[in-house]
Amino acid sequence: MRTFSRVLVLWLCCWLSPAVAETPLPPPLPEPAQACHEHIRYGLPGPAPVLLCRQGYLLAYDPQHKIARWTAYHLTREKVEARVVRRQDSFREDADVPAQQRSTLRDYRRSGFDRGHMVPAAAMRWSERAMSESFLLTNMAPQVGIGFNRHIWKELEALVRTWAAARQEVYVVTGAIVEPGAATIGEGKVTIPSHFYKVIFDPVRVDVIAFLLPNRKLDTRDLPNYRLSVDELEQRTQLDFLSELPDEIEDRIESIAAVMW
Repeated sequence: MRTFSRVLVLWLCCWLSPAVAETPLPPPLPEPAQACHEHIRYGLPGPAPVLLCRQGYLLAYDPQHKIARWTAYHLTREKVEARVVRRQDSFREDADVPAQQRSTLRDYRRSGFDRGHMVPAAAMRWSERAMSESFLLTNMAPQVGIGFNRHIWKELEALVRTWAAARQEVYVVTGAIVEPGAATIGEGKVTIPSHFYKVIFDPVRVDVIAFLLPNRKLDTRDLPNYRLSVDELEQRTQLDFLSELPDEIEDRIESIAAVMW
């Protein structure tokens, strides 16, 4: 995983950095790619069939399961405090994905599952465009509503915003785990994840906290019990988080389950 991450990040950096002598400057990157580079500053978690660059986040989409494998976004104190736009609830299909590979509103209708945000809308209030793009269905996955999406998961998302405001900035990776033979919803057969996770990295204090929550009704008071080390999460997901950190720092902070910030 580390080699793939370094290659892709270096590729993006080459486009975003001044050219070397006697090498013509490449054309400027479009805005979404610049935004993507911001969100993966400390490493791409792993490969994906489709990478979708948005103003507020980067998303690794899995067309087989019609959900994101993982998402990454950079959240700062300024973004949390901006509150430029209110929640829009503009759920819609993602035209950047071929029709046969998309989830649809019909898939979720009467499914018994919420359209659960991977990148939360409440973290995108700093931009009308970022807020709007957070409601693309590629950013959704089937989540249990009562006791999960509307409670413990919502609490964790709020904590991330609190930490970003208190700590100046954080980098967040959110993803879903799909077990073999997992159930699906809808005519488009959107896979129901067994678990959801978050990795929150503070580059100022250089520490990290990670959570892995089963996709079922949970007691919000038990949120601290779902902490684990990044090493443990990497074993479960086969991803490589924070791969661009120096090895000695990465090894140190990923080996322990951090206390609640």
